[in-house]
Amino acid sequence: MTLSTDGLTGRFIVLEGGEGAGKTSLIAALEAALAADGRMVRRTREPGGSPSAEKIRAIVVSGSIDSLDAVTETLLFTAARRQHLRETVLPALKRGEIVLCDRYLGSTLAYQGLRGVSEEDILDLHRRFCGGLRPHLTLLLDIPPEIGLARSGRRLVADGSGEDRFEQMDLDAHRRIRAAYLADAARDPGSYVVLDATKTPEQLFAEALVALKARL
Repeated sequence: MTLSTDGLTGRFIVLEGGEGAGKTSLIAALEAALAADGRMVRRTREPGGSPSAEKIRAIVVSGSIDSLDAVTETLLFTAARRQHLRETVLPALKRGEIVLCDRYLGSTLAYQGLRGVSEEDILDLHRRFCGGLRPHLTLLLDIPPEIGLARSGRRLVADGSGEDRFEQMDLDAHRRIRAAYLADAARDPGSYVVLDATKTPEQLFAEALVALKARL
């Protein structure tokens, strides 16, 4: 049974990018700026973003990279996304809110695609079980993986979360993930804005806010 995406009056904005790109900090800053303008904003993340989806998150982001095979991993991400959409995203969009989401379908295409799951299969699951919902805008934070992984490593030490399953992949894998993101953005320039995530947080925020307000 697919999800109904009828009657959505809000705007769905997604931030994508590799490890350590700065999505979490940027999305918090964008939420604050939009709320200060009087907008109704909902900030969320994937995997997770709702009580049941957060339980699935605990499975897919921890442990060794080989603890799940690629198909199982993709099915779990799709299950988490369906719950996230049902419980958080779709209700907010029906209320006319702006939803800012840290990762979405683009991450599945990049990461699980790298592990050998075809784009056709990923998109088929998304259409059948997640209503085929796509963002109004995707902000892609592009960063060389050498820089991003160093940032991410410092964060993992600081927060002690143990959510390092995908950081365990080798550097070449992260380079291929970056290439997959950029290729996806090149195929759909009307829906993507690519931002240089090596810039200062202040510069990145300013550019992202301009791009976001242009779509609102």
